[in-house]
Amino acid sequence: MTRRELLAIGPGLLLLNCSSAAPKKVEKAPEPVTGLHALYQMYTFARPWAQDLKVIHLTSINVPEVKADAGKAAAWQVQFASETLGKARTYTFSVYDESVTVRQGIFGDSPVALAKDVHPFELGEVTADSDKAWQLALEHAKKYASEHADMPVTYILEYDRQAGGTIWRVMWGLSAATSSLSVLIDAHTGTYLRTIS
Repeated sequence: MTRRELLAIGPGLLLLNCSSAAPKKVEKAPEPVTGLHALYQMYTFARPWAQDLKVIHLTSINVPEVKADAGKAAAWQVQFASETLGKARTYTFSVYDESVTVRQGIFGDSPVALAKDVHPFELGEVTADSDKAWQLALEHAKKYASEHADMPVTYILEYDRQAGGTIWRVMWGLSAATSSLSVLIDAHTGTYLRTIS
């Protein structure tokens, strides 16, 4: 190829090189997840701390910056028990950096003494996820839900002595103390138990 031919195609090669620059990556907005999704992530993360992990309770955390979805939340907090160690430990899972205590990823607190009055349960005792619990709760609280559409919904997974097993508490409000309606769903069978108002 002669020098003249190289000079003729040079600008074309430069344009070709400029146009093949990688497109900018569009960052996907964080999406809420179900309770069992978050629980399995935290369970795997916590296994190096204790091999005999059991769940004491799991609670959703309201993050205003991430739009909640049916039975899903942007952040979840679990308290695990290790009966061998005689300790309990809290872990937080979040899809969004909301505050110093609710950060994206999984973070564990320092272990504390395991209380004698708790009833830890095996992860395998829970087969119904929080989205299923939401659907059932909505069937039994349709009127209330429509009248309080802007109220945050909180999900709690725990052992219930009256039910004799694990339950999902679907609660309108941020805490049991301030909530005026809760629907309890059997977390093993995925069936409606009762409504507390």
